[in-house]
Amino acid sequence: MSTNQKLIFIMIDGLRFDTAIDNMGYLHHLVEKGLASRYKVISEVPAMSRPLYEVLLTGTPPYRNGITSNHIVRLSKEESIFHLTKKNGLKNATASYHWVSELYNSAPFNPMKDRIQVNQDKAIQNGIFYWEDHYPDTHLFADANYLRINHNPDFLYIHSMNVDDDGHRFTADSAGYRNRVIAVDTMLATILPDWLDEDYQIIITADHGMNDDGQHGGTTPADREVPLFIVSRKIEPGIYEEEIPQLQIAPLVCRLLNIKPSDVMQTLKFPGLKK
Repeated sequence: MSTNQKLIFIMIDGLRFDTAIDNMGYLHHLVEKGLASRYKVISEVPAMSRPLYEVLLTGTPPYRNGITSNHIVRLSKEESIFHLTKKNGLKNATASYHWVSELYNSAPFNPMKDRIQVNQDKAIQNGIFYWEDHYPDTHLFADANYLRINHNPDFLYIHSMNVDDDGHRFTADSAGYRNRVIAVDTMLATILPDWLDEDYQIIITADHGMNDDGQHGGTTPADREVPLFIVSRKIEPGIYEEEIPQLQIAPLVCRLLNIKPSDVMQTLKFPGLKK
């Protein structure tokens, strides 16, 4: 497989759409210069973390997959992107919050033995996991880059938690939340040029947004509207106004990786996708 099939998927937990539009200057630089595309995604509900991790990685709605709240701690019963990449002979890796391990590798998570997982028989073949919401994003991106360099994955999933953590602490209408979004954008400005030079495709999105009470889970635009940025030669650059259902993300990932989606994923209907 040629290197331009490889994909890095960055999921910024709790990043609402309008805050990303106002504060992520580097990502919008890529959009303005014709190097990236930008979309608005409407999340599934409930707009909670664990259910939407499952939505993003399996392309199935909560009523089907059964992950309907943050309190359901068990392995997924669905076929995730991790399962599909492994089945198709690709290598995968993730630097993520421990709930991702509980969905696809082992539940419940044991911090003393499950932080680093390298097992080619598991759905997630190479993983570094954290379990505290304030685990620094700087460390997380270093973990991810370690996995990229040492395991050369075709699919690398990165799950950042600090935006969500500061949203809960300070609310979405706060300098703390907005400044954390700027900090993530600055980190991306530091590391993405190297990854783009290595010919990776890039997806950046969120699970859910954040409201002005410092919470999420409901049906408002603040809860459900999240950004999607894509850098790929398979997507025409530009700003797209059509709202994208979150269930389209998993089949899009499959298309970018050039693998067949699972039978239960939606048919891909994505503006800007080249033939």
